[in-house]
Amino acid sequence: MEPIARSPSRTTMVMETIRLRIASRALLPGAKLPSIRKLAAALKVSTSTVVEAYERLVGDGTIQSRPGSGFYVAQHAGATAIPFSVADAGPKRDRAIDPFWVSRQSLEADAQDAKPGCGWLPPSWLPEDGVRRALRTLSRAKSPVLSEYGSPLGLAPLRQLIGRRMGERGIDASPDQILLSESGTQAIDLLCRLLLEPGDTVLVDDPCYFNFHALLRAHRAKIVGVPYTPTGPDIDAFATAVADHRPRLYITNSAIHNPTGAILSPVTAHRVLKIAEQSNVVIIEDDIFADFERSPAPRLAAFDGLDRVIHIGSFSKTLSASGRCGFIAAKPEWIDSLTDLKIATTFGGGRLTAELVYGVLSDGSYRKHLEVLRQRLATTMQTVSTRLQNLGVTPWLEPQAGMFLWCRLPDDRDAADVARSALQRGLVLAPGNAFSLSQSATTFMRFNVSQMQEPHVFDILRDVLSAPHAPKDRP
Repeated sequence: MEPIARSPSRTTMVMETIRLRIASRALLPGAKLPSIRKLAAALKVSTSTVVEAYERLVGDGTIQSRPGSGFYVAQHAGATAIPFSVADAGPKRDRAIDPFWVSRQSLEADAQDAKPGCGWLPPSWLPEDGVRRALRTLSRAKSPVLSEYGSPLGLAPLRQLIGRRMGERGIDASPDQILLSESGTQAIDLLCRLLLEPGDTVLVDDPCYFNFHALLRAHRAKIVGVPYTPTGPDIDAFATAVADHRPRLYITNSAIHNPTGAILSPVTAHRVLKIAEQSNVVIIEDDIFADFERSPAPRLAAFDGLDRVIHIGSFSKTLSASGRCGFIAAKPEWIDSLTDLKIATTFGGGRLTAELVYGVLSDGSYRKHLEVLRQRLATTMQTVSTRLQNLGVTPWLEPQAGMFLWCRLPDDRDAADVARSALQRGLVLAPGNAFSLSQSATTFMRFNVSQMQEPHVFDILRDVLSAPHAPKDRP
């Protein structure tokens, strides 16, 4: 008879909990550990179990005992810790609502798979002819353009053009207040490096773009969600979160919110800025969907004048995801510090990509492309919304622009279960709780209408939604 495998002892469990906290840098070298009584209560074990765990950790050099003071992480503990894992930094979730699961399924899907859960347009919707013209022009450029590092600030003509485009949306920014980045994601990463220390609190919308969660965990930030409404963050909840948690940052979309498609109202914008000013909160306004707008929506940066609001954008959604290029607009002293950070992390600017983006944006055909794209999205949005409602899928609101529909599934269906079943049929979906820090969007799903042109998408959805299921409680 084979021996029965024993589960780890409670003492071992306590030791592994401490080691994981050290490995993830939730406990830094020199940090004081919780008292024996406090840790025992938190882990629901006896004080004698914690005493034994602490003694063993002292014995192997992981922690140190200071008589009369307590227990502390050894100064060398971080040197032997396991590598930091972003996936382990937050609470454990069902894999189908893990932000990395959604991203990986979308990025790694086969060409024939439909991807209503992804966050980009089909290639045929992008200005391929304009990109090819810019590439041909770039192939004839002088040698320095093709072979040398670019300015850390980024290509000057492109920064000037971005400044003019921002001016059309009421944001006044000189070229010296604009720094080019490799993408919108890198823009937020640089800002987190500049403005955050491990353990700082950051407010996000609930729901919000799921990669905000992943990126903030990579920076060891404490994340607090604020419920989002059709006109912006719930202002009472926002004020309470600021008072209770004293956040360093608030990250949001103003113009076209991801995933809901909502648009910030001027009244809410002013109230958010007033609270932020009173509590010294810096706001990062992610505006990567700006070119989808049919008419300019309110921007926090326009009301604030780039004082405590930092405005970022990119061109991957309407131009090309292969040509990665984004930007940061902020007050001059922050741009100066960000330039140093950019040199430290990427050295020079991505000159070839910047030249390519400038070539497309300065071509008059790009504005014509946007006019056609906006109309195509509006028509598709209406068609997809109707077809989804015929399946019992209800939009939270009808967006004024953009490519996303935030919808409630029928019969209290669990979106993660639906996503897993659909994936077996070659359909990549984005369950609501991937976007929700509070996990209150169990029955919601984000649909990218541009990726729902094939009839079989709705056939699969119909089959999956009609399959037997156990009802879930509404969030």
